[in-house]
Amino acid sequence: MRSPLCLTLTPMSVKIKTASIHRIELKTRMPFKYGIATMTEVPMIFVRVAVEINGNESSGTASDLLPPKWFTKSPNEPIENEVSEMLGVIRNAIQLSINYEAENLFSLWRLIYDSQTKWAKERSIPALLAHFGTSLVERAIIEATCKHYNQSLSEAILKGSLGFSASSIHSELIGIPFATLLPPQPLSKITARHTIGLGDALFEKDIPDEECIDDTLPQSLEQCIRYYKLKQFKIKISGDLEWDLKRLIEIATVIKNNTEGNFKLSLDGNEQFDSIVAFQNYWTKLNNENRLTRFFDHLLFIEQPLHRDIALDSSLRDEFDLWSNNPPIIIDESDSTLKSLSEALLIGYSGTSHKNCKGIFKGIANACLLENCRQSGQKVIMSGEDLCNVGPIAVIQDLAVMAMLGIESVERNGHHYMAGLSQFPSKTQTQILTAHPKLYSKSDHGWPTLEILNGQIDLSSINNQPFGTGFELDLSVYEEIPISE
Repeated sequence: MRSPLCLTLTPMSVKIKTASIHRIELKTRMPFKYGIATMTEVPMIFVRVAVEINGNESSGTASDLLPPKWFTKSPNEPIENEVSEMLGVIRNAIQLSINYEAENLFSLWRLIYDSQTKWAKERSIPALLAHFGTSLVERAIIEATCKHYNQSLSEAILKGSLGFSASSIHSELIGIPFATLLPPQPLSKITARHTIGLGDALFEKDIPDEECIDDTLPQSLEQCIRYYKLKQFKIKISGDLEWDLKRLIEIATVIKNNTEGNFKLSLDGNEQFDSIVAFQNYWTKLNNENRLTRFFDHLLFIEQPLHRDIALDSSLRDEFDLWSNNPPIIIDESDSTLKSLSEALLIGYSGTSHKNCKGIFKGIANACLLENCRQSGQKVIMSGEDLCNVGPIAVIQDLAVMAMLGIESVERNGHHYMAGLSQFPSKTQTQILTAHPKLYSKSDHGWPTLEILNGQIDLSSINNQPFGTGFELDLSVYEEIPISE
């Protein structure tokens, strides 16, 4: 008798029929400084596709912010040009995918991915940026397929409904059933790892009266810890040792005073260093500060300290080898192709992050590769990160993937930098409160805000819906923009 995991529901035909793009402009409730950029306003894009599966039509929606200075980090490029570039890769992915047909969803995604790769190379568009467009189409067609089968993401992956193959991405996994490398059930809760941006207020007393926000949500770090009962933190560093030392000491004071010593942290290097040796010297000096020594005992990992242009240079392997007892270091922005993680592991990195904007199938395959390494005795990491992920769609689909992958600690800050879903139409607010009563609750002003209790997010409603969403977002209330420029 065959195992249920060997059964396949793979359809004979999957085809993308039509698609549309909608847009809304959002403002942050406070400036968010990360690396070379400070975000105060940002567009959000919705992509909807209609998919024909064995002659039956289903639709899916994906969404994301268009964050400046992340996909390309070009300091002199005007923000409007970067937004135009992001829209360009989204439009191209949609245009080339319409009327594509394959035997299953995974094969369809691979057609889109390979076509987008070829198009981007011809135009010297970085892979990370190019496949942001691919990922939005991918997310939408995954939701459409999950709805067709009335399955959660975890069910659709494990039961074969999406046709997923980890070994076709990582040849190291040939002969290993991918279901043995993934959790049998999604997580019911996830711990929110709160990002502390470079410009975020740490103490309530330090916020000038004219900058105080009256929207019932916490603002300073100490307020956030008390309000959400936070236990995990992601700290952004600038690379300026003197400035970072002073700020890290203050952050350590706030965290230790408000968590009774029960906390974990990660550091985001923001691509500020040009070699492992340079970062090692910086790290050694941080650890020589007595007021931080015990603080770093709580370190989970360090994220992307090296600039993406050199982070995967094979010569770095010697530098890693010479650094004994180095802290776990993972890639993030450097995870731009299907082979980036394999390259990183050979160099000496401990793993990578997952973000839906880098691709879901790619992220699942990476998780399988890391679990295979773990089962072989290696200490590896897959973290959950995202710059400023918010509802009504993006954060739900992101949490659905994190839950399916078993990533217990996830950077979550969209609810902090945006005033919940206050900027969205009332119909959207009602839809999400109805579909996800434990994920969102009404603020004192009446709009939905992400519910974090004791530092955790309840995923029960997400895990019971096709790809998490659970409602058909009414896009008629958003500006539709043309697919072609």
